[in-house]
Amino acid sequence: MAVPKRKTSKARRDKRRASNIKMTSPNIVECPQCHEPKLQHRVCKKCGFYHDKEVMEVK
Repeated sequence: MAVPKRKTSKARRDKRRASNIKMTSPNIVECPQCHEPKLQHRVCKKCGFYHDKEVMEVK
């Protein structure tokens, strides 16, 4: 069994761990009704439509 000769530094250890924790930006798409930017798979905050149906009334 291989045994490390020296202690792994905190910087080297954290660099290895950070490669798995990359954050991605949310997908922003155009609303088909009002053409405003909105988050994907969410109700549009401007017009209240989702999948060509009005699901909430916007005041």
